[in-house]
Amino acid sequence: MKPTGAVADDAARAAVEAAVSRETFRRLGLIVELLRKWQKTINLVAPATLSEVWSRHIADSLQLINHVAADSTRWVDLGSGGGFPGLVVAAALSERPGADVHLVESDTRKSAFLREVARVAELPVTVHAHRIEQVAQMLAPGTEVVSARALAPLPKLLELAEPFLTAGALGVFPKGRDAERELTEARKGWTLDCDLRASVSDREARVLLVRSARRNSK
Repeated sequence: MKPTGAVADDAARAAVEAAVSRETFRRLGLIVELLRKWQKTINLVAPATLSEVWSRHIADSLQLINHVAADSTRWVDLGSGGGFPGLVVAAALSERPGADVHLVESDTRKSAFLREVARVAELPVTVHAHRIEQVAQMLAPGTEVVSARALAPLPKLLELAEPFLTAGALGVFPKGRDAERELTEARKGWTLDCDLRASVSDREARVLLVRSARRNSK
């Protein structure tokens, strides 16, 4: 009998397969395959989550597409790490004309992984092996969506994403069980137009949508 986590992951994989096109599912499968291969030498995700990669990483990332406009094509993912949500977003957007996904990851080994996956899976991805602060002003104009997963507490995340939010991008930030507390803390320094949405992959998690963020005057 399979462990409970493996059974849940099989169910998540089947649900993803039913929800996306055959070509998108093929690309997602390549992401998983390469993640397992590279994880042996580079710590891309928490090792304990590998047995639940479809539920913990693929489905969790894929849900973000449901929170953005159906014609969104230019997306910037900050601190992409092992490629979640950035690579999954790129796979989902691949069939949209003009899809243009930018992954910002300063770790050179992780950025090499991201480039290899983008090449093999033929994803509309540009990888920037720089610190976020170095490329934000360059990338912000024209960006429709900016995302980040497990990058920083919300007050710091808003600082990093500020150039994109100021330029009109929608911020899409998956958050864990402390989402409400982070939002309360962030509002001490920011005036936010935002919503917290339930996560489909974790009943205790939330997806924070930030339409605008303005620093409070001191």
